[in-house]
Amino acid sequence: MKMKYFFSLGFLFVSVFVSAQWQSKYKSETLIDGNDTLRYRIMYPKNFNEEGNFPVVLFLHGAGERGDDNASQLIHGGKLFATDYLQEKFPAIVIFPQCPKDSYWSKVDVDRNTYPLTLDFKYGEGPTKPLQMVMDLLENTIGEPYTNDDQVYLMGLSMGGMGTFELLSRKPEMFAAAIPICGGGDPNTVTAYAKSTPLWIFHGAKDNVVNPDQSIEMVTALLKAGAYPKFTIYDFANHNSWDPAFAEPDLLPWLFSHKKGTTN
Repeated sequence: MKMKYFFSLGFLFVSVFVSAQWQSKYKSETLIDGNDTLRYRIMYPKNFNEEGNFPVVLFLHGAGERGDDNASQLIHGGKLFATDYLQEKFPAIVIFPQCPKDSYWSKVDVDRNTYPLTLDFKYGEGPTKPLQMVMDLLENTIGEPYTNDDQVYLMGLSMGGMGTFELLSRKPEMFAAAIPICGGGDPNTVTAYAKSTPLWIFHGAKDNVVNPDQSIEMVTALLKAGAYPKFTIYDFANHNSWDPAFAEPDLLPWLFSHKKGTTN
């Protein structure tokens, strides 16, 4: 019995150590604008040097990872980019900003009285402060000489999927490709980026938090605008459709295959 307890503690120690290993690849940073602070984690490629020319990936987390610990935003997706294999195969600068608890990436009224949520997007009122600071952070990052302006990518899940669609509408010429997962947006804004930014959109058919109709509306609008987005809807998945999406073997090869100027 004691031996089992010993091995359990050993396994726990190893698990925590391995977790800390990949998380430690992301440097903890802050961007300050007056009284507002954007906390973010950033991972640089192995053997990074300023003479390089690296792609940039921005990842927007979901509502459950909001806060100020500058760690929770790595829970879903952080490890996806941080394995040794993927760092070697797709060397990139990867940014995970964290939205404060009392705010949201997208400008949207969220009615939580019913599920799935009722969403009313209001892009016309301007971006939220966290999204504006994310845009500033991204501009600063891609302004560095070691980044490749033709390979700037965007991903997000749930609230971050909504932020992905809004950010595309506000910066339509910035991204080489984007992956919104279980999100939604204003379908009236897709013409800004429909023909310039390839998208791979994911949703779970059983999603009882963000209705899959939200992604279907965006796909329909993109098709009407002359775009040809990839769209994967998992018949078995609820809201956590990011799990099977992250397991797609072609996910990152598809993302990194695009450069500005490629079409859907």
